[in-house]
Order: sequence, then C-alpha cells, then structure tokens
Amino acid sequence: MDRRILAELAADGRVSVNELARRANVSRATAYARFDKLRGHGTIRAFTVDVDPAALGYGIAALILVNVDQHAWQAARDELLHLPGLEYIALTSGGFDFVVLVRVHDIDALRDVVLVRLQGMPQIRSTQTIFVLDEHRQNLATPAPPRGTRT
Repeated sequence: MDRRILAELAADGRVSVNELARRANVSRATAYARFDKLRGHGTIRAFTVDVDPAALGYGIAALILVNVDQHAWQAARDELLHLPGLEYIALTSGGFDFVVLVRVHDIDALRDVVLVRLQGMPQIRSTQTIFVLDEHRQNLATPAPPRGTRT
C-alpha cells in the first residue's frame, strides 16, 4: 500500500489526499495515516519540482570521476560541493573516490570546472570526464515496466 501511495505521489506530488486515496484504492483516513507515517519516518523527504536543465540553458552534462589524496577526502568533498553546475556528488569505492555530475551552459564552462576549479584544488590527484549523451531517471517508488515492454 505504501508503494502505491509513493508511486502516485512520484507521478504527481501535488495530488490531494482525497485523490491520492482514490488512486491508491484506500480510504481517505488510511491515505492520511500512511502519508503522515511516510513523512514522519523520512521516506518522503521533500516535495520538489522536476525542471528540465536544457530548458534553463544547461545543455551539457558531464560525469566527472575524481581521485583525491586519501587523507583529504572530507576537505575535497567540502570544496566539490561548491563547483559551478554541481547537481550530484557521491563518495565511492573502487577506482575513483568521487563521482560528480555537473551541468553547464557550454564547453567553456565545463573546461573551467575541470581545468580551473578541479585541477586548482590541492587535494585533487586526477579527474576523468565523461559526457552524458542521453539519460533516463527511474523513480524507485514507481515500479519498472516488465522486461521487454517499451515505455
């Protein structure tokens, strides 16, 4: 039941609780109680708007893989959080220490992020930049279509 409610909210975060109850096929009281529980437990963290970055002029997206001096990972993370165009950052295991997603207006802006900002940080040992050519996001609250089904 919670997953049905989350799927409906993921599809339309502005839906009223009455409509949410109807779509999830539960009573209004149950919808209110489940909604409050999901918010109270932190399952629902926020209500946001999904904005198309390209419509705002951020036509270039790049994943930047970053290696840092191991003793300075926290300081590096704190500086990475201030990169222009930063959308996402993750501390990772394996061959790279961080994965950073940036969105910028043009190639000059990306050059400045990589060659000026990143390479100017003393904690950075190396970077590798990967252009995002196409992307799709899957909301975990929304069930994936069955295999072989086109969406």
